[in-house]
Amino acid sequence: MTVNIRFHQNDEQTQAETDVLVDTQREHEIVLFNDDVNTFDHVIATLITVCEHTPEQAEQCALIVHYNGKCTVKSGSYAELEPKCLRLLDAGLSAEIV
Repeated sequence: MTVNIRFHQNDEQTQAETDVLVDTQREHEIVLFNDDVNTFDHVIATLITVCEHTPEQAEQCALIVHYNGKCTVKSGSYAELEPKCLRLLDAGLSAEIV
């Protein structure tokens, strides 16, 4: 759902009206978790394929997951993320949508 908000800006010399679109839909995230099973190469290849990451993005996410235990790998609507998260799970990775 998108809401239009209208702001009136008063100034001595000019008066401007600005429309601002505010997206009220909550954005979700896929969070990838560290495990002791999958190799870096598998995680990187899966992120490239499923999340459409560049090789550099996928490598950075894999390193963040390794050292921090988790990393957000994709943001968007729930409907967009659900099939991607399922593909990550099918590939043996640990992930959830938040």
